[in-house]
Amino acid sequence: MDYILEIESLNAGYNGNVVLENINLRVRENDYIGVIGPNGGGKTTLLKVILGLLKPFSGRILFHGGSVDKTEIGYLPQMSEGDVTFPVTVLDVVLSGLMIRKSVTGRMTRRDRVHAMSVLEELGLGSMAGIPLSELSGGQRQRVFLGRAVIGSPRLLLLDEPGNFVDTGFEMGFYEKLKEFNKSMAILMVSHDVGTISSHVNSFACVNRTLHYHPSGKITNDQLKAYGCPIQLVTHGEVPHTVLQKH
Repeated sequence: MDYILEIESLNAGYNGNVVLENINLRVRENDYIGVIGPNGGGKTTLLKVILGLLKPFSGRILFHGGSVDKTEIGYLPQMSEGDVTFPVTVLDVVLSGLMIRKSVTGRMTRRDRVHAMSVLEELGLGSMAGIPLSELSGGQRQRVFLGRAVIGSPRLLLLDEPGNFVDTGFEMGFYEKLKEFNKSMAILMVSHDVGTISSHVNSFACVNRTLHYHPSGKITNDQLKAYGCPIQLVTHGEVPHTVLQKH
């Protein structure tokens, strides 16, 4: 199977300070990789480098063996309350995901709007197309932003802490939708909630300056320590609980 993304000997950071060191990672078609690690370990920096928002100090990134095509990458960034204050409708937010494919003067067509409505219907938000984004719940807004990320049918979907602001009523439905999208695109999902995403991803990339790839969706505390990822592991059973190391 061909790799759609190859990262080789990558070093990157800010103002000469190294955040990522000797990163190597290969992503296949329809991969579903959980990117985990401590705060400040470089997870978001890795996504920025893949997106071309940050130029690496050295190393290379290949997309289908060539340069990265941003039109084939969907991106769901971390969401904050400030992202929802602008007076824009749900439909317009989803349509904005097509802007990268338009020329400077390009306008949205009727076909674009029909396509955006079909995406909203698939996400269970068709009846909310004309509603201001600010009136939606956290889980609904996150689905809208997911719609914006996938409307262009990307080959690779990057998600940065998608569980933030997702309320309990929407959480399982949100991850089920990701599972559906994974049938047609590879997914790299940054998350601090190892326990929740372990039932969805098929492998892990542990990022803490360096990167250790774990070819399974199951991971233990001992493995996290071995990979240099001192993060908490949340387990889910009849009584959800958190396992913490001594500190």
